Amino acid sequence: MDAAPAALPGPVAVQADCDAPDLAERLLATLEPSAPTLVLLFGGRGDRLGPVGARLSAALGPDCAVAGCSSAGEIGPDGYTAGSMVAIGFPRASFRASALVLPDLGTLPVSDWMAALRRHHAAFGPDPRRSLFGLLLVDGMAGQEDALVATIDAALPSVPVLGGSAGDGLDFRRTTLLAQGEARDDIAVFVLVETDLAVSEVTFAHFSPTQTRAVVTAAIPEKRRILELNAEPAADEYARLTGIERARLTPTEFAQHPLLLRMGRRHHVRAISALTEDGGLSLMSAIDPGTVLTLGRAEDMTQGFAEAMDSLPCPPLMVLGFDCILRRLALERAGLTDTMSDMFTRYRVAGFSTYGEQHSGMHVNQTFVGIAFMPPAVQERGDGAHVA
Repeated sequence: MDAAPAALPGPVAVQADCDAPDLAERLLATLEPSAPTLVLLFGGRGDRLGPVGARLSAALGPDCAVAGCSSAGEIGPDGYTAGSMVAIGFPRASFRASALVLPDLGTLPVSDWMAALRRHHAAFGPDPRRSLFGLLLVDGMAGQEDALVATIDAALPSVPVLGGSAGDGLDFRRTTLLAQGEARDDIAVFVLVETDLAVSEVTFAHFSPTQTRAVVTAAIPEKRRILELNAEPAADEYARLTGIERARLTPTEFAQHPLLLRMGRRHHVRAISALTEDGGLSLMSAIDPGTVLTLGRAEDMTQGFAEAMDSLPCPPLMVLGFDCILRRLALERAGLTDTMSDMFTRYRVAGFSTYGEQHSGMHVNQTFVGIAFMPPAVQERGDGAHVA
């Protein structure tokens, strides 16, 4: 009888304190034995990304792409963490990857991006026998995710893409991207990934719509800012609708009472990041005058996640996760952070807390978006739906 083939390795995750003087060496000790073709770095300190990324690139060689971004918190082997750097290595034995920088977010060079994406895909030469997907990391302060995701979806409609917007803690000042051994802003990093493993996208949102609606009667779309709701100053009207005094409105309250935009049969969060000095609401996604929004309410943030993960055909080797910072704030308020960390550990989730998530050709907020990696023998769910 022939010996059974060796199991293909899944991604490897490791974390270390961002302030550790030997940070890169600590990460390399776990990454190097897996011979990665791709390493993703997510860190609480953007200033460490460049030096650490350069050291990893030098040690792992030109055949390993190293990319990453600053975060609003990290998800490591032990669940939620902060002030750390999480590295995820994708072993060459199971993966192939190639990264592309999409520059100049502020000027939206859509035609140039489309041409670059199509060239990148053609040069990559995907193998139709393997699973192919795209990962997107984008400057979370540039405010161009909606246009960028739509551009990628139009250029590569057959490639499923998911990702997250780089964070800056709760400061919302400047985010950092790592690409080609250099830390930069005003860019996005797009990575094509191909694998022999079975993959399945996992998404989860913990909100539902109420009967309370409001119309955006004045806005500054290019700044993602609502000036008026129902012809009243936006902050005042939001406070009235939620029953929360304006002085008590914080990111945690915004996370508990999101504004929802209905598209088709689904509601998507248009998350609020802050009150503005002129009495408006600053959002984390695009908004236009005339938009009808529905007030949402937060629901169970742990049970639904467990159900989403348990619907996978087998326990994952790892789940690469992009988790909105507003979900984390809501969990902290509910006293459920440790519970969710335990669940992340159980399902082997690694990733970071974002300023927004990208999937299905959309930029969204207050969701968990991930991709689960499973043994290649797992090709179908019990109901016959394809996983890969």
